[in-house]
Amino acid sequence: MMEELGFRPYGAYKDSYASWLGEVPADWQVGPGRICVYENKDKNTGMKESTVLSLSYGRVIVKDEDKMTGLVPESYETYQIVQPGDIIIRGTDLQNDVTSLRTGLAKDHGIITSAYINLRPKPNAYAEFLHYLLHSYDVKKVFYGLGSGLRQNLSYVDFKYLTIPLPSLPEQRAIVAFLDDKCAKIDGAVKIKEDQIALLRERRQIIIQDAVTRGLNPAAPMKDSGIDWIGQIPAHWEVKRNKHMFVEINQRSAKGTEQHLSMSQKLGLVPANLVEKALVSESYEGAKLVQPGDLVLNRLKAHLAVFSIAQMEGLVSPDYSVFHPFVKGASSQYYEALFKTSMFLGEFRLRVRGIVEGFYRLYTDSFMDIPLLIPPQAEQDDIVAHLDQLAIKFDAAVSIKQDQIAALKEYKTSLINAAVTGKIKVI
Repeated sequence: MMEELGFRPYGAYKDSYASWLGEVPADWQVGPGRICVYENKDKNTGMKESTVLSLSYGRVIVKDEDKMTGLVPESYETYQIVQPGDIIIRGTDLQNDVTSLRTGLAKDHGIITSAYINLRPKPNAYAEFLHYLLHSYDVKKVFYGLGSGLRQNLSYVDFKYLTIPLPSLPEQRAIVAFLDDKCAKIDGAVKIKEDQIALLRERRQIIIQDAVTRGLNPAAPMKDSGIDWIGQIPAHWEVKRNKHMFVEINQRSAKGTEQHLSMSQKLGLVPANLVEKALVSESYEGAKLVQPGDLVLNRLKAHLAVFSIAQMEGLVSPDYSVFHPFVKGASSQYYEALFKTSMFLGEFRLRVRGIVEGFYRLYTDSFMDIPLLIPPQAEQDDIVAHLDQLAIKFDAAVSIKQDQIAALKEYKTSLINAAVTGKIKVI
C-alpha cells in the first residue's frame, strides 16, 4: 500500500524476531528497551515541583486546578518528577480497558502520580521518535501481549525487555520531522471534515426548527403567536399550553418482566445496556411503565433536550416523566422535534428548579405551563414525514464525512507505523 502512495522501502531488511514488528532495515539496531530508555523514579520530595500533570487521550497535559477534586493525595511529595521528553505510560487495568491510549510524551516540567511508568530516553534515542514508536505499539495493542499468566499491570520490566528498533539519531530526527509534517496535514484535513459535519448538523437543526415552528408552506399567512420567544406562526395554527395537549402517565409494571430502558442524547430511549454506564440509572425502584408512542422526558436533563419517543414497552427511571397526547391523532414525533428546538430549550432552561446531584429538574407543573404550538393534525404528519426524509439526507451526508475521517485516521496510523518500523524510507 505504501509503495502505491509513492513511498519506497529500504534496500535491505532483517528479522526483528518480534511478531508485531516483522522485518526492519538491516542497518537499524534492534534490542530490548533498556538500550535506549531507563525508568525515572525521581520523587517530589520537598515539593520541588508543584505543576500537576495528567495523561489524557494519549497526551500529557497540565491538570486544571479547578478539576483537582475528589481523590487527591495528602501530599504531592509521593508523586514523581517529570521533565520534557519523558514518556509516560499508564500500565494499570489492562484486563478492563483495551481501548484507551496508554502512552504520552511530556512537554512540561511537573509531577505525575507514581502509579504511572516514567521512561526517560538515553542519549542514543530521540524522545519524539520513541514516542511515535510506542504510540504505534499502543494503537496496535502490543502492550496487551506483554507479561503472562494473571498479570494485569505493566511495569518497567516489560519495557526494559520490549523489542525496540532504533535507527541512527539523524534518521530518528528525520522520521520525526516527516511524521510531524504529515500528521499535521492529516489532522488539518480531519478538522475540516469535522467542521463540515458540525455545519451540516447546524443546518439540519435550522431546517427542523423552521419546519416545526413555521410549517412547510413558505407562502402561508402568518400571525403573531403572542409569545415573545416564539414570534410569528402560521395564521391557522393554535397556541395552547402543554396541559391542553398532554397527560402525564404514571403507570407501574403489572408483569415485572419488562426490560429496563434508559436514555442518552445520542441514542434516545433504548435498552439500558446500550447506554453508557454513567448515564444509566443505578436503581429502578419505583420504575415507570412506558408504551410505544409515549413521549419520555429525562426531567433532570430537560435543559439538554433529552426527550425521546418510546419505541417499545419497558421500564424507565422514576426520574423520568412520561407524557402522551390526549388529543386523538396528535403526533408525538412532531412534539418531540418541537421540544428539541433551541427556542423551547431556552424556555426549559428558564423553568427548571433546584439542583439534584448537579442536574436541573423540570417539574411536571412547569412543563405543563409551557406554551405549545398546535398545527392541524394532518400538517403535523406532513412535517414529521418531511423531517424523516431530511434525516435520511443529512445522515447520509454526515456518514460520508465520517467515513472520510476514519480513512484519514487509519492512514495516519499506518503511516506512523510504517515510518517508525522502517517499512518506508523517509530520507
